[in-house]
Parts: sequence; C-alpha cells; structure tokens
Amino acid sequence: MAAPALGVIADDFTGATDIAGLLARAGVQVSLRLGVPEHPPEDTAAFEVIALKCRTAPVTDAVAECRAALAWLRDAGAERFFWKYCSTFDSTPAGNIGPVAEALMDDLGAGQTIYCPAFPENGRAIFMGNLFVGQQLLSESPMKDHPLTPMRDSNLQRLLAPQTTRPVGLADRLTVAQGEAALQRRLAELRDAGTAHVVVDAVADGDLQIIANACSGMPLLTGGSAVAMPLPAIYRRDGVLAADAPPPRRPALASGAVILSGSCSAMTNAQVAAYRSNAPSFRLDPVTLAESGVAPAIDWLNGQADGTAPLIYATAQPDEVQHAQATLGAERAGQLVEDALAELALAAFGSGVRRFVLAGGETSGAVARSLGLTRLDIGAEIAPGVPWTFAVVDGEDVAVTLKSGNFGTRDFFTIAMARLEG
Repeated sequence: MAAPALGVIADDFTGATDIAGLLARAGVQVSLRLGVPEHPPEDTAAFEVIALKCRTAPVTDAVAECRAALAWLRDAGAERFFWKYCSTFDSTPAGNIGPVAEALMDDLGAGQTIYCPAFPENGRAIFMGNLFVGQQLLSESPMKDHPLTPMRDSNLQRLLAPQTTRPVGLADRLTVAQGEAALQRRLAELRDAGTAHVVVDAVADGDLQIIANACSGMPLLTGGSAVAMPLPAIYRRDGVLAADAPPPRRPALASGAVILSGSCSAMTNAQVAAYRSNAPSFRLDPVTLAESGVAPAIDWLNGQADGTAPLIYATAQPDEVQHAQATLGAERAGQLVEDALAELALAAFGSGVRRFVLAGGETSGAVARSLGLTRLDIGAEIAPGVPWTFAVVDGEDVAVTLKSGNFGTRDFFTIAMARLEG
C-alpha cells in the first residue's frame, strides 16, 4: 500500500468533492471517504479525502471528528495534511474553523499554518485579509443571509481571532506578489513573533501557485480547495507523488437520473429556475412536508417518464426560508427537508435511477447517508470544484455529484448530464 501524498479533511461533503475534483485534475486516482472509515487503511489512493459533516457542528464534536480523521490518515502513511473549509469561510464567531486547525496543529506538532479560502476561478478573492465574492465583500454578498452561517463580517482575521487561542496575522497581497521567498520571509517573521494563524491574500491563480510553492512543506495547510490545486505538480517535482500513480476509473452506468436540490443559495436558486423551465419539477415546502409528509413527492417521482431527469427542490428565496423557519423552527424545517430528500433518493434508486445530482451540503450529506455511500472515486469535473463521482450501492454502480450551493453556472444541471455522457 503506497502512502498518500496528501491527506485531506473536509468539513462537509460538497466541499470534499470540490477539493477532490481539483486534485483529480492531475490525472491520478483520488479517493473520497464519507466519514471516518471504520476499518484500518487499505487500498489507499494518491490523494485521500475524508468528508465530514461538521461545518455547523458543536466545536467539541467537530474537533473530535477531525482528530479521528487525522489519525486514520496518519495510519495510512500520509505526512502532509489539508483542512478544507468553504471558500466563503462559512463560520460564526463561535465556529470551528479555528478550533479544528489548532487541534490538528497540536496533534502534528505544527507551530504555524495558513488560511487561504480564495478560489479566483469561482470568484473568491482575499485582499488585505478581506474575503470577496465576485466584486462584493463577503458581508455584502448573498452569504450575509445564509440560514445557518450568516456572514456579516468580511475580515478573516476578525473572524478567526475569537475562534483561536493563539495570535492571528496577515501575509498581504503586496507580499505574495513579490514571490515565494518573500512570502516565506513574512511567515518566518510572524512565526518568530508567535503568530500561529496566518491569513494569506490571493486574488489570482498565480497567487495560489506562489502560496503553494512557499507552503507545501508545512505539515498542515488550511483553506478552500483552490490553494491545493498546485500541490500535485509540486509533489511530483519533489518526488512525493509517484510518477506512475494509478489513474481514475469510470464505470458503465444504467440510465435514469434525478436532481435533488436543498441549497437556498443565490446561485442554486438561479440554477433551479433555469432547469425547471424545461424539465419536470416538484417543489418541497417544509410546512407542507410537516403536514403531508414526503409521499406526494414520491408518487410524483414514480410517475415521471423513463429517460427524463426530474428535479425535486426545496430551494427557496430568503423570505420563504424565513417564513418556514418562523413557522416550524429553523432546525425542524431543515431536518424535514433533509429527511425528505434522503427518502426520495432511496425511492429513485429503487426505481432504477443510477445518476444523482445533489445541490447543497446538507442535502448531499443526507442523501449520501441514505444511500449508504462510504467511498467515492472522483471522475470528470462538471464545473470548477464540482466533479462527478462514482460509487457502488447494493452491488450497482452509481454516479453522484455533490454540488456546493454557490458553485456552477445557471445551466449547471443540464451541463452535468451532458458531461457524464461525454
């Protein structure tokens, strides 16, 4: 068993497929495991990604899960690690991005790590420590109204400071633009001053290359997926990644598809609107689910013609989300939707569907658990950070894509089907 070149811990399922898809661009096998594996490491891939569901979990639970994932990856032989969170840094001041990073640093004996959720290809940039979504500050973007992690501050240093016990610093764009050596000098200065957590600016892909070159030797990196994208080439150059690492696999698939969307992000709202104008669709409303259950949606799904790719969605505008939460309570409203989409996925599989498009981190987690997914092999990208993945359910090959709410273009659902055929 060859040791993985990199072990990744991701705080949700869509984020895990995001980084796995970018690593798979290197043309080698990437294995994504849903939850910490129950068994000792065997048959490991060049890149091992463990997807957790801890983004909004209590800090103590999140830390315990991530430390267990780190222990498994270390047993697999990994010596370099990446703590992956969302490129919009979804976290309240009491969130777990900082506490998890500190716990992993302690376990690894690491004195310093970086934070870089930038993803220029998807419109995420960091300048002077402030996170931008397109041309908007994070706090002025639709993320300010996220139902679970409303982002009302764009400054990553201010967001991290209450989450950590050690000082937080900044390596700004002016430093990054001077190149790898300048960034390493800045990190050393901060480390000598006792600064353990360093936010690093990045506004373009070239910045990510500089950051990856400067920091690839750190035992722990943290950030969004894009800063990990240059690592495979660096590892090949340094002999960490074998030149003959196995390529990914692509199984033959039966026909039949379904799209299940629970995300309420602005982009997913646009994607749902674009797709349902030309395809059969059914809307799930939490209040109606509380009254009537999921049976009407299952009946509707079973009535769809073979060869179609119907859409079932709970995606809604912020005012509709707030109404449901006010009526049912935020936790119950979300749980009703997750449970309904999980039941619908099982019903679809039972009727012969083998292709699943899932939009939203909570949706992806609920459906993955209902189908019993534990390991995914990464396939072709549909959009930056959103690949098709392949798994086996009850002896049958299935294809699943787990889309983060904000990712993809308006016609993502249509492109996904075409990309799988191609």
